[in-house]
Amino acid sequence: MITPERKKELIAEYATKPGDTGSPEVQVAVLSERISNLTEHFKTHAKDNHSRRGMIKMVSERRSLLDYVKSRDVKRYEALIARLGLRR
Repeated sequence: MITPERKKELIAEYATKPGDTGSPEVQVAVLSERISNLTEHFKTHAKDNHSRRGMIKMVSERRSLLDYVKSRDVKRYEALIARLGLRR
């Protein structure tokens, strides 16, 4: 679970302008944080398939947002995945 304080930090870090909470960069950053938290959760709760399904949906949503950013601006996409440390 992502805390409200951590979410505010992510929004402040990845916002493209003041007051920005919905840009693809912010959405991808928040999803990445939630995915990494769930990945840690699965190390101790390997049989939690209900949460695993939710994580797979989040990964798909993040991939869609990244594809959107890539279609609009490749340099912005490359900068974002470099900042987040994603493989692609």
